[in-house]
Amino acid sequence: MPTTDLLIIGAGAAGAACALRAADDGLNVTVVTNSPKADERSNTSWAQGGIVYRGVNDSPELLGQDIRGAGGGISLPEAVAHLAENGPPLVKSLLIDRCKVPFDRDASGELHLTEEAAHSCPRIVHVKDTTGRAIAEGLVAELRNHPRVKVLRGATAVDLITRGYHSRNPIDIYKRDRCLGAYVLEEGRVEAYVARETVLATGGLGQIFLHTTNPPLARGDGLAMAYRAGARVVNLEYVQFHPTAFYHELAPRFLLSEAMRGEGARLVNANGEPFMHKYSELGDLAPRDVVARAIHEEMLHSGTPCMYLDLTHLDAAFVRDRFPTIHRFCATWGVDICAEPIPVVPAAHYSCGGVCVDLMGHTNLAGLRAVGEASCTGLHGANRLASTSLLEAIVWGWSAAGSAAAELGENPIPNESAVEPWKIENEIADPALIQQDWLVIRQTMWNYVGLVRTTKRMNRALHILRDLQFEVESFYRRARLDDSLLGLRNGVQTALAVTHAALRNRVSRGTHYRVS
Repeated sequence: MPTTDLLIIGAGAAGAACALRAADDGLNVTVVTNSPKADERSNTSWAQGGIVYRGVNDSPELLGQDIRGAGGGISLPEAVAHLAENGPPLVKSLLIDRCKVPFDRDASGELHLTEEAAHSCPRIVHVKDTTGRAIAEGLVAELRNHPRVKVLRGATAVDLITRGYHSRNPIDIYKRDRCLGAYVLEEGRVEAYVARETVLATGGLGQIFLHTTNPPLARGDGLAMAYRAGARVVNLEYVQFHPTAFYHELAPRFLLSEAMRGEGARLVNANGEPFMHKYSELGDLAPRDVVARAIHEEMLHSGTPCMYLDLTHLDAAFVRDRFPTIHRFCATWGVDICAEPIPVVPAAHYSCGGVCVDLMGHTNLAGLRAVGEASCTGLHGANRLASTSLLEAIVWGWSAAGSAAAELGENPIPNESAVEPWKIENEIADPALIQQDWLVIRQTMWNYVGLVRTTKRMNRALHILRDLQFEVESFYRRARLDDSLLGLRNGVQTALAVTHAALRNRVSRGTHYRVS
């Protein structure tokens, strides 16, 4: 069985930052990513808008105030302070100075700062509209040549290894439980990777919804594994729906960055009439949950399938230069964003909840940490402030690794011979059935646990998802494993966990909105 000091599952901003800091501090690190290239399929790589830095006359107190304002009153004060104090300096030292991320600059060579919804001042740095990809590439480039980092590409974590469930000694069930690593599927076989500590950095869960801006692998993998292992999960009802995803019957729901509204884009109906002033005094720069529900309401009242994002009043050369990826994508579907409004609909975008962690990424399960979108630090409360996700990822990834290096000391790697090896099964999964089961999950979550929730809808979702989970788990126990089957198993578990959380919480707040 392979062994390592720190096993990190996921290679986005959170996982890469964690791996880099841990390796710098002397730990041997193994990173597991189900992407063939470590930086291309993570949520980080799909992030467009930017990352919070520090504006003119800005301060940690002002940033903290904005985060709490967006969070619906339930952001954790310690988490807010941790990010506001440590985040901007880390952007400078890690991303700008070390990774050389090519953030956009103005004519004088200064970093170009933009403003996004619910921010008090311009404080967002960006790389045109591909900020996440630039950050991911910078971090992975630093990892690539680090002698203490091993990256397993094209590998999928199957489940966490815990002392209570996977020890060869049956008496261990009475001991305090501990994560000992993870079973990992690589090249058709399952290996038990035993580690002194394990870090979940698997990203979000948007793929459990019919419409999402997330990449295909955002299935809630880490959340589901942690849930099955007994780790505490919180705030799963707070799923942020991005208000502006590109709408076309045949196109994927491509994210149209909030930075577009920060630069002056306006939301209008089919007649070209602005409407956000009816829903918030902040107008087009209102928090995302307000904007998403406003678009939803306008669509219901008008009977139209979408609303529109209008940039036609802005300078065309500026628009093409500032948003080149969005411009190219929309053009492939026949929309010239400089000359006509862009059709938009809301789409599942970010999970404010996740595996409950402290400031150093510890979970309630010894030996297990979580960072990035898979975790819940308490920072976002009921709704995330724009462009804080990438910052949270690197801050908690960096902090968790530093803490792990300091705490592990001379603790030995767990005895790999005491861990049960994986039992191989060989029944072949039918791809058509997996696709159909995913369709059931996505339609159920979109229709019954989406933007507007009711008790009746969520109870129906529970019945459907429980039956489906029984079928999936029954087949999983006798099947030959592949990434698609593992993703389906995690997806239905995540959907159930989100539905349970939404049903329990009867208070509408932030991204969780129920009418009965």
